[in-house]
Order: sequence, then structure tokens, then C-alpha cells
Amino acid sequence: MHERERLAALAPVLRLRSAVNAAIRGFFLERDFVEVETPVRVAVPAMERHIDAEPAGGAWLRTSPELHMKRLLAAGLPRLFQIGPCFRHGERGDRHNPEYSMLEWYRAGADYRVMLTEIEALLRHVALAVRLRGEGALKVQDAIFTRPWIVESVRDVFRREAGWDPVADYEERRFERDLVERVEPSLPRDRCVALVDYPAAQGALARLKPGDAALAERWEVYAGGLELANAFSELTDAAEQRRRFKAWGGERRAEGSAVYPLDEAFLAALAAGMPPSGGVALGLDRLLMALAGLATLDDVLPFR
Repeated sequence: MHERERLAALAPVLRLRSAVNAAIRGFFLERDFVEVETPVRVAVPAMERHIDAEPAGGAWLRTSPELHMKRLLAAGLPRLFQIGPCFRHGERGDRHNPEYSMLEWYRAGADYRVMLTEIEALLRHVALAVRLRGEGALKVQDAIFTRPWIVESVRDVFRREAGWDPVADYEERRFERDLVERVEPSLPRDRCVALVDYPAAQGALARLKPGDAALAERWEVYAGGLELANAFSELTDAAEQRRRFKAWGGERRAEGSAVYPLDEAFLAALAAGMPPSGGVALGLDRLLMALAGLATLDDVLPFR
């Protein structure tokens, strides 16, 4: 198929993307969120164990707007959201692309449970807002988002599907393998599922659960079996965040991966005082896949 025909065939999903973005903006603006823009080319990318940033002429393209948005939280902006491009080096496949569209939002005074209620309301709103969109074979799968959600702990689903407790006996490689090979294939395809309370080592920038430091206050939402969104009760302890960054840097160095400078501006904002907050990152390209019932990113991205 020539490019002209291929792009023309994508017109229905491009119109759907426009409608989805409009519905998202309406949802947040009605709730007194402020839409923000933060740098796409950053001096310091977030130091995370398994995420590689794309170099960009002495700087990097952002893997997430998270650290800049948290600086705005710390400066007193209590509700904010952003829609924009993010980049991860070396990620390509049916569900991964080096450049992708991300929705992130943060709320001061909220935790991961509040954010779970909010994403359910958001996705229901978006699905109902765009349910009549589409042409030809494109039909919005709104029922996936409007049926009752399933909320289950990571520990419980691993015990049932993989036969072991990933909290008491955490092993990173085993966890990642069984998540992909056993847990994710078991998730229902007709609704959304939230897996909550991850092992602490899977918490990245998350707060640990009060009374149980083996758990991170994190959830992942799957829509029709497709991983869609990730959320934390955000870590606000600057000393602990610095410790984690340094530990991840040491692990990256040991395996030969790039080690990034520490983001001192972000750490200073935490030290000055960021309020208890919840945050969510949602992949918009995958949301389009789930809404339209499409199998790969090639079906929703005009250019890769």
C-alpha cells in the first residue's frame, strides 16, 4: 500500500484521537486542573533502573514529564495535567515505539486510591464521549471502559496465576517473566483491570505502604488486557529519592547502561516540600488501540 492510501485509511483513527484529546481536556478542565507544558528536551532525564533516554545534542529527550510536573506541584500548583510526546531509547514493537504520546496528571492531597477512582471516571467519560465516532470497520469499544472494573492485588493474582508470592519472595527476573507470560494473558478482555500494591522494588518513585514497607503504593490499569496506565502515591522524601537514584545509577553502571546526572533541581523541590500527591501516566496511543479494538501501534500511528 502506498503512503497516500495508508494515511487515508488511518483517517478514522486520527479523528478518534482528536475526539479523545478533546474529551480528556474537557474532563480535567471541568475539575479545575491546569494544562501545562514542560520541556521535551531536558538537561537531566529521570534516573530509573530500566528506562533509557534518547540523547539529543548534549541533552536528552524526556522519557516522561514527571519531574518537571512535580516541581510545579511543589511550587503550589495543586492540579495539573499534560498531553505530549515522550521518548524511550530502543523500544519498538507492536506495543512500543521510541516516540509515544503520554497523558500525565497529578493531584496534591491525593493518593493512589484516589487516582484509581479518578482514572475510572476519566476513561468512562472518554469512552462515552467518543462512542459514536468512527467510520467503516472502526467501532469504539466503549463497553470495556463502562463495565464494572476488577481491582486485585498483585500478590493475589500472582499466587493464583503464577503459583508464588512476589512480595515475600521477590525476584526481579521471575517477576517480569511471569507478569508477561502468566499474569497478563489471564486478564479479562472485556473490561478494565487494576493491579494494585506492587512489591516495593517495583515502586520506582512511589511511596511505600504505611505499615508494610514490602509494598509500594502503585497500580497498573489494563484495558482489554492491554497495559494502559501506571500510578503512584508519589514519594515526597528527598533523601529517600536521592538514595534510590544513586542505587539505580550503580545498577545501571554495573550492567553497562548509561548513568545520568542526578536531577538536583527536582531533588531541591522535594526538599523544599512537595505535598502528598498522586500521579498517573497513561499511554494515549494504547488507549486508542483499546478504544478502536486495534492490535498494534501501526494501526494508530501514521508515522513510525
